[in-house]
Amino acid sequence: QVQLVESGGGLVQAGGSLRLSCAASGSILRVNDMGWYRQAPGKQRELVASITSAGITNYADSVPGRFTISRDNTKNTMYLQMTSLKPEDTGVYYCNAIVMTRGSYGNYWGQGTQVTVSS
Repeated sequence: QVQLVESGGGLVQAGGSLRLSCAASGSILRVNDMGWYRQAPGKQRELVASITSAGITNYADSVPGRFTISRDNTKNTMYLQMTSLKPEDTGVYYCNAIVMTRGSYGNYWGQGTQVTVSS
């Protein structure tokens, strides 16, 4: 069993910063691609940023230069540093990871952490 636990969300004013963390735990042999998704009220969940196990990153068009995704493979932990936050960044942020356990891969999600940016 694998658990992904996010932390670091909260309420911040526009222009402020937050740092999200996602820690994977359980019977993990290897963590492959990881990503952050967000879901705004009334909208579909969308990819914000992703990172491979080799550190190759990909960002949504709305966040380059403001958000930075990173990971620490020794801790099976991923981060999202968010700066210059805008009200439209508000939503529930979910951690996603492709994890190898006992020879098979699974797609796992965290429970989500709320980010609210006030104008």
